[in-house]
Amino acid sequence: MKCLLINLDRSKDRLAHMTAEFARLGVAFERMAAIDGRDRPDFDAIPMYANRVIKLRLTGSEIGCLLSHRACWEIIARGDDPYGAIFEDDVVFSEQAGALLTSSDWIPADAGIVKLETFFSKTIIGRKRISLGQGLSVSRLYGLHIGTGGYVISRQSARDLVEGTHEIGIPVDQVMFNPNLATSSQNIIYQSVPAICVQDQFLGDKAVGLPSLIKDQRMDLLLANGLLERRKPRLAKKIGIEIRRLARQIANFCRLRQAKVIPFDYHGEHFRPPRTQRRENAV
Repeated sequence: MKCLLINLDRSKDRLAHMTAEFARLGVAFERMAAIDGRDRPDFDAIPMYANRVIKLRLTGSEIGCLLSHRACWEIIARGDDPYGAIFEDDVVFSEQAGALLTSSDWIPADAGIVKLETFFSKTIIGRKRISLGQGLSVSRLYGLHIGTGGYVISRQSARDLVEGTHEIGIPVDQVMFNPNLATSSQNIIYQSVPAICVQDQFLGDKAVGLPSLIKDQRMDLLLANGLLERRKPRLAKKIGIEIRRLARQIANFCRLRQAKVIPFDYHGEHFRPPRTQRRENAV
């Protein structure tokens, strides 16, 4: 199974980090030069189609990220392998990752995508787990679980995503992992449990020091448009939110699904960052 690494030409420190990570696992990879939105003023002229996922225009970095993943999908769609793996250059791998990246035999036959990372935000997965050995398993992913730091994608799903992203307007992680969007719901998606990789920004005092290159631009835009201001919901709205939450819990129980924060095992430690950090990075 081919492993593609998305890396900006200017991010040589990240390439060195990922080269060491893949070497530690004994896994070969191919570097894909990322499209750098910082140096693309022409992105300002790209038409954005209206959507309800994000009310603001994508930043240059977000457009570059989407187009970089799309370039990887095109490679996998044209290739001979039934599956390919795609990684961004700021992830850290668990010790078990090598066993999954050297073969595709473990991938469920109906899988279009297998999400390998965690964003430490609660999502919905199936209660049924398929054991992979070494404490790893995969479960169906039914809920929103953003982040595109690491995933496996089938050749057919890569073709479908290439076709489904001719228009630009939604961040790539929403395109892939928001079940309310057709580009995501058309795929059968699995989640590795625990995750076998995580973005370095989530590791707190254990982090290598690779902050998000996209988040700052998005945060600046949100602040400039006053969209980060939080208002306390009225009592009636609070009651409605609680009723819908309980209804979802009952529905998930009946459908053999569960709400779960996907864990990550790091050097033998069951790792979960502080809740405040998860919330900040999920904005």
